[in-house]
Amino acid sequence: MSPSLPATDELLSVARAVALEAGALILEARRGAVSVAAAKSSSVDVVTQVDRDAESLIRGRLAELRPGDGFFGEESEAESSTSGLTWVVDPIDGTVNFLYGIPHYAVSIAVVEGEPDPQSWRALAGVVVNPASGELYSATAGGGAHLGTQRLRVADATSLEQSLLATGFAYRAETRAEQGAAVARLLPRVRDIRRMGTASLDLCAVASGRVNAYFERTLNPWDHAAGALIATEAGAAVEGMPGARADHRFTLAAHPESIGDLRALLAEVGAFPAAS
Repeated sequence: MSPSLPATDELLSVARAVALEAGALILEARRGAVSVAAAKSSSVDVVTQVDRDAESLIRGRLAELRPGDGFFGEESEAESSTSGLTWVVDPIDGTVNFLYGIPHYAVSIAVVEGEPDPQSWRALAGVVVNPASGELYSATAGGGAHLGTQRLRVADATSLEQSLLATGFAYRAETRAEQGAAVARLLPRVRDIRRMGTASLDLCAVASGRVNAYFERTLNPWDHAAGALIATEAGAAVEGMPGARADHRFTLAAHPESIGDLRALLAEVGAFPAAS
């Protein structure tokens, strides 16, 4: 890290404090009525006013605590950095779960060095907090990953037949149809599949050994920025398309000794997007 940049522990402290404050706002709002404020990429890709309020809070707090840093969030315009750092934020990852009252959604905050592009950035610190359960995952580059104060480690490598996989589905109907067909071919080849609806928490599930692997198409940078760092620091390999980092095209996380076999199986069943 450049000597001019703050220590990762300092950045993590900021991320943790802001994520917990946003989580408290979200949890309080969920005690009342929650409704759809707008649709985005499709009629099922929704945003609530709470998403917007939470991002406004996060953005404001980060501007106070880290002036000069950039901001790249799901619900508002990006802001360029003058410090070399950018905060990549999903105020509510798992908005549909939140809308329906399913207690599995998260505030995801990461800070990265460089441009806010998953192919080039260097993630320095990240936090994923589930306001409903109170679980807080965190990591710093080179400093390991934690759930609360507990150090995290991925599950031991195992055969594909004994592997529990997590995944998610896109919003476009055509892509969902492709994914459903791939999952149908995959299901007989693995222990089982979970679709829990929150990408950041799925990556944290890999980090904590709650699942053996996770894969998904069409994630945005804010969906995986913090979770990918947490999984990596817990010992997982996190990859994208062949020869690339995780990004919108594909995200895959698993034990380093298992990821090659899993990648081959996912290719066989058609889980990867077609080459453009």
